Amino acid sequence: MSTTTVTTPAAGMTRTRTIVFAIAGGLAVGNLYWAQPLIEEIAGSLGVASSSAAALVTVTQIGYALGIFLVVPLGDVLNRRRLIPAVLGVSSVMLLGAAAAPSFSLLLGALGGVGLTTVSAQLLSPLASELAAPEQRGRVVGTIASGALIGILLSRTVSGLVAEAFGWRAIYVIAAILAVALAVVLYALIPRLEPREPIRYTRLLGSVFTTVAQYRAVLPTLLISGLGFTVFSLFWTSLTFLLAAPPFSYSVGQIGLLGLAGLAGALAARRAGAIHDRGWSVPATGAALALLALSLSGAWLASGSIIGLIVIVILLDVAAQANLVLSQTRLLALPGSARSRLNTAVVVSNFIGGAAGSAMSGPLWSAGGWTAVMVAAVVLTLAALAVWSASRTRLAAVA
Repeated sequence: MSTTTVTTPAAGMTRTRTIVFAIAGGLAVGNLYWAQPLIEEIAGSLGVASSSAAALVTVTQIGYALGIFLVVPLGDVLNRRRLIPAVLGVSSVMLLGAAAAPSFSLLLGALGGVGLTTVSAQLLSPLASELAAPEQRGRVVGTIASGALIGILLSRTVSGLVAEAFGWRAIYVIAAILAVALAVVLYALIPRLEPREPIRYTRLLGSVFTTVAQYRAVLPTLLISGLGFTVFSLFWTSLTFLLAAPPFSYSVGQIGLLGLAGLAGALAARRAGAIHDRGWSVPATGAALALLALSLSGAWLASGSIIGLIVIVILLDVAAQANLVLSQTRLLALPGSARSRLNTAVVVSNFIGGAAGSAMSGPLWSAGGWTAVMVAAVVLTLAALAVWSASRTRLAAVA
């Protein structure tokens, strides 16, 4: 399959284009996490148990993983200048559905739809990697990943504050309006690209698996990234339970504000892309996983101290996001015309892990509280380190 793009200066990753892509990615990924600090409030509003309401995050992430698999590969064959705004428009409809949902079951379905359609960030990353010059690819992908991380972290803070002022439904209305606005901006900003060779849809989806098998570095990268995101999601979902319980007993707004401490991870994400450009991707991945394991141990020790938890959140987010960006950039640097499919593979892996982390949080919290959560998170991180150690030669081939 041949792949060509317009090679005029307009097709490059300008600073403006990079920033707008990062903002759009941040909003799209943030849509997955509006509910996370609102679990207790939504549960009370719709008359369900808190443990049941935690399924809102899980279902959204499962929907996202399905959307990545079913929609993102289309970026390798369709006109992305039309595809990306269209996806944002459908996502806005799903967000309005969540805002209007009169029951828990309908909200669950609406948020599954939000997850399925809020995939524009993962269409933008391969496009940016394609448009960027090779020597700036890591930095550009890292900047867009920084935007996604900021979206994840600010989503918790913003949704908590908006819920305290206007109720939990208001954040979904605001997100729908922003999605429409970004659809218009991106249609104007994405350059015109030459058409690509068409592929039958079923063959396109099947080629995601053949693309994974084609490169020796892909499978271990998927395992390392997926395990890291499982830990990330398990930590943040369980942190809501910890902070809502004594001795903290925080409100949703206070819980959301803790997300600001993780913004340091956004800087780490951008720096991680630059580290890849310098050829240090593999050792930096090992260092990030080691820091993640140490941070989790610290989180267990600091479970009664908000200052200690703030410090841990900073360190943990730096480690987790550096690992994610290094993994994604490594795959998008592989040669060929299948970047959207490679991105599909890594993001589906991540969000299957994220859904598993969210799903585990409730049972682990019920079984053994914060200690059980941290033990599980450390075990998962050590598994990722074991994969990294056994695969360094394969990973170095594309670092």
